[in-house]
Amino acid sequence: MYKRLPDVGGETVAVMIDGQPFRARAGDSVAAALLLAGHASFGTTAVTAKRRAPYCLMGVCFECLVTIDGEGGRQACLLPVRDGMRIETLAATTEPAA
Repeated sequence: MYKRLPDVGGETVAVMIDGQPFRARAGDSVAAALLLAGHASFGTTAVTAKRRAPYCLMGVCFECLVTIDGEGGRQACLLPVRDGMRIETLAATTEPAA
């Protein structure tokens, strides 16, 4: 769905996304890493169970909330990835397994 534009490389960091290892590029936001890892949905809304995903990518809409290193309610679009980060989408706990 999303792919990175061609570039000359760059340092990568190891993160865990919903328990799965992923290599993200240093400096990417958590939201960008999730999208590149194939996560089109980060969770569902509490009332209508509609899927949530990044919308504004600048910290205004709160549609990209995830749990990072055990701390919930973090905005994925505002935080850069760092080596060893554990990212959990709400989709991992709120959506039925396929």
